[in-house]
Amino acid sequence: MTCSLLARATTTSSRACFRSQPFHSQSHGFATFRGKRAGILIPRVCLRKYESTATAAAAVPSVALQENIANAPAPTGIPAGNLSLEQPSWESMKGTISNPTLRAIIENPYRFKTMTPVQAAVAKLLPELALPPESTSNDVPTRPRDLLVKAKTGTGKTFAFLIPAIEARVNAIHAWGKQAVRDAGLVSDKHLEAQSRRQFAKEHVGTLIISPTRELATQIANTAVKLTNHHNDFEVRLFYGGASKRMQMRDFMKGRRDVVVATPGRLRDLLQSEPEVAKGISKCKMVIFDEADMLLDMGFRDDIDAIMSYLPPKSERQTFLFSATLSRTVRQVAQAVLDQDHKFIDVVPESESPVHAHVPQYHTVLPSPSQQIPHFLRLLAHDQLTNPGKSKVLLFLPTTRMTQLFATLAREISKAVLPAGAYTKVYEIHSKRTQDSRIAASDAFRADNSGASILVTSDVSARGVDYPGVTRVIQLGIPATTEQYIHRVGRTGRQGSTVGRGDLVLLPWEIGFLSCQLNEVPLKPVTSDELARQVQDLAAHYDADPQAVFKGVPIKPHDARGRPVRGAPRMYDAPLSPRLCSEEMNNSITALLQYIDEEAIKETFASLLGYYIPKSPELRVQKANILAGCRSWATEACGLPTPPYVSDGFLQKMGLNDGRTKHFGKSYRDPRPSARPTNSWEIRGRQNNRSFENPRGNFRRDRQVDDNDPSGNVDEYRGARYGREKSRPQREWVHPGDPSGNTEEYRGSRYGRETRPQREWSHDAPRREYRSRGFGN
Repeated sequence: MTCSLLARATTTSSRACFRSQPFHSQSHGFATFRGKRAGILIPRVCLRKYESTATAAAAVPSVALQENIANAPAPTGIPAGNLSLEQPSWESMKGTISNPTLRAIIENPYRFKTMTPVQAAVAKLLPELALPPESTSNDVPTRPRDLLVKAKTGTGKTFAFLIPAIEARVNAIHAWGKQAVRDAGLVSDKHLEAQSRRQFAKEHVGTLIISPTRELATQIANTAVKLTNHHNDFEVRLFYGGASKRMQMRDFMKGRRDVVVATPGRLRDLLQSEPEVAKGISKCKMVIFDEADMLLDMGFRDDIDAIMSYLPPKSERQTFLFSATLSRTVRQVAQAVLDQDHKFIDVVPESESPVHAHVPQYHTVLPSPSQQIPHFLRLLAHDQLTNPGKSKVLLFLPTTRMTQLFATLAREISKAVLPAGAYTKVYEIHSKRTQDSRIAASDAFRADNSGASILVTSDVSARGVDYPGVTRVIQLGIPATTEQYIHRVGRTGRQGSTVGRGDLVLLPWEIGFLSCQLNEVPLKPVTSDELARQVQDLAAHYDADPQAVFKGVPIKPHDARGRPVRGAPRMYDAPLSPRLCSEEMNNSITALLQYIDEEAIKETFASLLGYYIPKSPELRVQKANILAGCRSWATEACGLPTPPYVSDGFLQKMGLNDGRTKHFGKSYRDPRPSARPTNSWEIRGRQNNRSFENPRGNFRRDRQVDDNDPSGNVDEYRGARYGREKSRPQREWVHPGDPSGNTEEYRGSRYGRETRPQREWSHDAPRREYRSRGFGN
């Protein structure tokens, strides 16, 4: 394998990892499109009511407590010990927000009762936060405009910024209609006011929401559609890559522009190529950055800077920044987009971990790579046995290739090893899949009620995307950053749920990330042997009384007509102990690895090198040890007979050939001492070697050149550029009988003088005709 392996084209599905043995396809559900009153086409599944973060199922009231508000900081970032112990109810917002918005919250479709801490902190600022700038008076000098909000994942941040956005849009449209009547010199004119409102809604963008990923942007747009269910003619637009730009522009041109949700890349493309989009964005009065730490990271900084150049200045717009993690560096960068007098709301105390405290988190450092796949399968079996009929696992992997590989392993080996067997549903999401398939897999996993589902994904699902009912988050390998670990674990234990767990599985050479980057995260150690004993005890308990384990779980294998029910929880086939023993599990893994394509393993190996080698400073390990660890993973974990070949050129590009660790990314430095320069062009530009008398450089005169030296004399190469006129070499005499010929006959105008070989004249020779080229006879 060479470095070109990284650019190797692969199929969209990880099932291509198999050589020859066929596999059974698995249905992931079908995605449909549903618009709202000529609004956007937002991808949705037929099974509805899956949004949460304040988008929970509509039939289930959200009454669980998130945190003790008395321990949460006040909106200004100062701990507030005088806050009420009870969470405020949405009923208390009557008269503060519009009635259609309140109906969507407390009635259909959400039926919420109480607020989360971040929602209560933002709701305090209403209605002043949503009033147009012209409607404020001098009586309210401290009216907040820009917000910087830090809150835990899964605490309803989406509702916290959507409600002010919707209220601000309603107030702006109403104020524009009244102003049009006054400008016409009239007291009241309903027709003129309605016409002005319609024109304003179609030309001006109300709120621009920028999201880092397509999945999160789609979720925010779906939440906005449901939250404006009772507003007349309120429409939402969605811009993201991977979909038809023509269809997105068609909806944008023909409808209203109340809320626009976009990803940075597609929005920048439209701003630069579509004048109508740039015109509408230039009149936008509210900008919201969701997951601000990721958006303001260096990867999105160029796009954000380009987008901000199209927006109105800070004094003419409102800007909200929401995220679960806001480092000091990100807070400094936020000064460029926020007003100087912005309000900082922090509902995460400094002494508390940004991850939910009620989510237990464990880490395992494997003794060898051969234990990775068995430990991964035991974690899946452990979750299915501890959450019978409710198991829903998110598996995060560092690279796309590894996501494809482990999706294949989980899909095929679950039939023979896991308690749910063939009824385990495996979904996968990564960048190699098309956008439609990613949306279909995400929606199908969100709506899955089988009680044994697994979503194998890369970091596209790590931030903001809500999957209700996730019981466990497994991370194989280190995350990109500490913040990414926090966002990943935040996919479980959401909306006050007490069910959830996080597991981090590391190889021996990855332990440096745990001790240096996650030293403040409450992680408990668990060994692979201890987990194996727990799985065996749970399996024995199930074999003793399966009915007692599934007590309280609604099992409906058949409907009223006797037909089998698809997607419903099923009891496991006993006995489970023989299947989950170490020997049987290792035999199943060995048999499966024989059918895995070696090229797929080599491509995964190359992707791991590209991911881990730049992180050697974070891991506190040399790059050579990372290379050795990846090679052992390919042979011990994946069963390759020999380690994959890596070319010297690839190693040199990755900085492995010189044993350096702290100088990664710098040019290669020869460890041998360099000789002192002997020619003037080797020291040009160095002022310390120049003198006033000789500004062109000092030649070394301490070294005498031997006349018999074959390298020649230095002076013969010195021309006007280096000090004096270059001496012309003497012409060498050539014997007339020399078969090599005379040098003069080959010298033309280019090399010194113009010579023309003498042509012999013959009467019999044919004449060349030059008239066609414009020459005379």
